[in-house]
Amino acid sequence: MTKPLFDVIVIGGGLAGLTSAIHLAKVNFKVLLIEKNDYPKHKVCGEYVSNEVLPYLNYLGFNPFEFGAKQISNFELTTHSNKSIRANLPLGGFGMSRYEMDFQLYQLAVKSGVEVIKDLVIDVYFEDDVFHLQTKLSHQFQSKMVIGAFGKRSNLDVKFQRKFITRKSPYLGVKIHVLGDFPEDKVALHNFKGGYCGVSKVENNHINLCYIADFKAFKTFKDIDTFQKEVLFKNKDLKTIFENTKPQFDQPITISQISFETKKPVENHIIMCGDTAGMIHPLCGNGMGMAVRSAQLASELIIDYLQGKIVTREALEKAYTKSWKSTFSFRLKVGHTIAYLFRQNWLAPILLSGLRLFPFLLPKIIKMTHGKPMKV
Repeated sequence: MTKPLFDVIVIGGGLAGLTSAIHLAKVNFKVLLIEKNDYPKHKVCGEYVSNEVLPYLNYLGFNPFEFGAKQISNFELTTHSNKSIRANLPLGGFGMSRYEMDFQLYQLAVKSGVEVIKDLVIDVYFEDDVFHLQTKLSHQFQSKMVIGAFGKRSNLDVKFQRKFITRKSPYLGVKIHVLGDFPEDKVALHNFKGGYCGVSKVENNHINLCYIADFKAFKTFKDIDTFQKEVLFKNKDLKTIFENTKPQFDQPITISQISFETKKPVENHIIMCGDTAGMIHPLCGNGMGMAVRSAQLASELIIDYLQGKIVTREALEKAYTKSWKSTFSFRLKVGHTIAYLFRQNWLAPILLSGLRLFPFLLPKIIKMTHGKPMKV
C-alpha cells in the first residue's frame, strides 16, 4: 500500500528524530516519523543533558522541568583507586530519563502535526530526486527528504554497508534506576578498571546508574552482579551507591557493540542525526545534548532547502557535513582522548592528581566537550 508524498520522513524516534520532526512540523512541512518501539521505553543512556540545548527545547515548546527534570550544577569524578575531584559545571544541565523525555517529545510531535507510526524501515533507495522507503509491515512511503535518526546500530547501517558496522566494538552498556540518597544537583562519574559509571537523579527521585565497560573483561564473569561486585565495587563510591539503594527495574537493561568510530553525517543522501551521525564517549556526558543539537542543524538546513534558499541537494549535503563537523569534530576528538587516557588504569589516578593540583583545568576540559547555549 502506497501513501502520499511527505516533505520529510524521519527514521527513528529518539531525541534527534523527535526534535527534528517537531521543528519541521512547526514550519508546516508534512512530516512522517517511523519508530520501531512503543512509547514510553527505557534506553541505556546517561540521562544527563547539558543546558546548552534548553533554549532550543523551549523554542520547540518543551520545558523539561514541567515533567520533573532535576537541575544539575555540580560534577564529581572519582577513580578506581578512590581519588576524587569536584567542580561546578560551566553551563549546568538537567537530569531526565529517556522514558519520560522521549514520551513527552513524542506527545508534542503528535500535537505539532507529525504523523507517527510504529514500524521498522527495512529499505531506503533514492531515485529521480525522491526517497522510497519500504517497511517491515509492507508499507511504502515516498518523501523529498529523509533524516536518519535510528540510533547506535541498525539494520539500515548493515543495508548501507557503513564502515563502522563491519567492525566489532569492545563496549557494553548497562543501566538501572534505583531509589536512595543522592544529591539532586550533582552528576558523578565513577571510574573503575575497564570502564566508568555515570550517576545522576532524574524525575520521580530515581537515580540513574549507567555504566560502560570493556566487553572482554565483562565476559570473564558469570553475570552482571558478579561483575559489579568484583570490578565496580573496587570504587568505594560505586559500592556505597549500589549497596545502599533499591533497584527499580526487575533486571538491568543492556546494550552491546557500542561503537564510537567515525561515521558520515550524510549517507546515500540521507541526513544523519544523533548517534546515527556520531557518538561522543559517555565519559563526556553530552550525548543527549549532541543529539538535540544535530537535529537543529539538520532541520534548519532542510528548511532552507525545501524553501529554495539552498538550491541543490548537493549544496545541502555539503552544508550539513561542514556544519556537523565544525560543531562536533573537536568535541569528539577531545572525548576520544579523555576516554583513552582514563582507560589506562595506571594513568587515571595520576591524571586526577594533576587536576586536583590545578582544579581550574576541569571546567575548561568540560567546556571542550560542550557547546554554547543554542541560538534559536
